Amino acid sequence: MSSVIRIYNSSEIKSRTFDSFSTTLRNVFSVPVSVANVSLNLEDAFDGGRDQYNSTAILAKVLNTFDTRNNKTIVVVDVDLYIPVLTFVFGEAQLDGSAAVVSTHRLQNQYYGLPKNDRLMIERLEKEIVHELGHTYGMYHCRDYECVMKSSTYVEEIDLKRATPCPTCQEYLKQSIAGKNTA
Repeated sequence: MSSVIRIYNSSEIKSRTFDSFSTTLRNVFSVPVSVANVSLNLEDAFDGGRDQYNSTAILAKVLNTFDTRNNKTIVVVDVDLYIPVLTFVFGEAQLDGSAAVVSTHRLQNQYYGLPKNDRLMIERLEKEIVHELGHTYGMYHCRDYECVMKSSTYVEEIDLKRATPCPTCQEYLKQSIAGKNTA
C-alpha cells in the first residue's frame, strides 16, 4: 500500500499549479500528495535520431534517483517522450509499480499550432497524471471514453475524458489501495 504520492516537477510549470489538482489526486487515490521542484539531467534518455526522449530511460532514472519505496512517484517534464514502438507518448508508468513520468510537451496547444491555453494544458496534465498514477496502482486501460484510464492516442481524446475513473475503475482502484487486488 502506498503512503503518499510524490510529484517531482522538472518542468517550467509553477509548483503552485499542482495545488489545483492535489485535491483531485487525494480524492481519487485516498493518500496525501506532496510536490517538489527538481532538476533532472535527461541527456542519457535523449535520442538524437528521433529528437525525443525515451520515457523508459527516464523511468529508470526516477527509480535510481528518488526513494520510491512505499510511495508513488511521478515526474513531470517538458520534453517530447517516446517508447520504441510508438511515435510518441504523453507519459509512461510501471504497471503496479512505484514510478511514472508525464510530459507537458504535447499537452500544450502551441505544439499543434494553436493559441496558448494554460487552463486547457493544466486540465490535460491533471488527467495524464491521474492516468499514469492509475497504472502504478495496477489499473489497465478502460473502454469508457470518459474514464481517465482510457488510452489516449491524440490530445483530443484527453480532452474528452474526465479527471476521475469510471465507477468500475474506481472500484478496482479502491480494492487495489486496500490491498485486495492481486493483478
